Amino acid sequence: MKQHTLQSPFSLEGKGLHTGLYIHATFLPAPENTGVRICRTDLEGRPTYEAIADYVTATERGTVLERGAWKVSTVEHALSALYAMGVDNCLIEVDAPEMPILDGSAKFYIQSIEKVGLQEQDAEQKIFVVTEPIEYLSEHGNKMILLPCDHYEAGVTIAYPSGILREQSAEIHELADYKRELSAARTFCFVREIEPLLRMGLIKGGDLQNALVIYETPMSQEGLDYMTDKLGQPRLDANKLGYLSPLNYPNEPARHKLLDLIGDMSLIGCRIQGKIAAFRPGHTFNTQCAKRLRNKVVAEN
Repeated sequence: MKQHTLQSPFSLEGKGLHTGLYIHATFLPAPENTGVRICRTDLEGRPTYEAIADYVTATERGTVLERGAWKVSTVEHALSALYAMGVDNCLIEVDAPEMPILDGSAKFYIQSIEKVGLQEQDAEQKIFVVTEPIEYLSEHGNKMILLPCDHYEAGVTIAYPSGILREQSAEIHELADYKRELSAARTFCFVREIEPLLRMGLIKGGDLQNALVIYETPMSQEGLDYMTDKLGQPRLDANKLGYLSPLNYPNEPARHKLLDLIGDMSLIGCRIQGKIAAFRPGHTFNTQCAKRLRNKVVAEN
């Protein structure tokens, strides 16, 4: 199969989840065999590097790529959409140290790629073909296995010690289903996680419009009011546990974890022909697996 790039550029803009900055990101066609590259237009010299696992430096609340002064966080949603839509080569220009969070999903990336369309290129796609089972385990109980398959499939199972969100699964059998099945799944967090994140100087751009917030541990009305006030959101009833906004899918958290997985695993720098199954995936484990798989890909080429 041939490589593809965008037929024409498109731009998206909005708040950064962690910095709160108003960010502009432009996606441009790129030459064959260049992969997905990210340019920081706000830095001197406009440093530009490929979006690959080698440059992952942090994964606390998203995937962060960094090399010297060049740093870009929360890249996984854009990378997931590009991979799912079959974009092999793309230059992303962004004027801040993170991508705009938009609504916390990949929906607007997918819509924009569909609108501009793809351009076929002369070079053949670079594909890593899974020929035998590959298994990765962590000491924390995370697990990923890649199995032979004649196309790309992926699935996840997540599990949390929560009365609201316990165990959920999601899978995709064809990337053609990504728009319908995954693209609108939003990033999520628990109310109990918000205060520590605020103290760390993160989620300055977070609100109930760009994340699915789960309220599952009762707290005082005063404490919940403090949280919503800090986020600039209307106050909520501290006695009502559950999701603080309507779900886009019954298993939206699991679907978002699958969306993230697709983006993180694209950091191996080529297409994958095989089935990926992950238990308790997260950015740290995903990118550790992507680094190991990329080393295997590089060694075989």
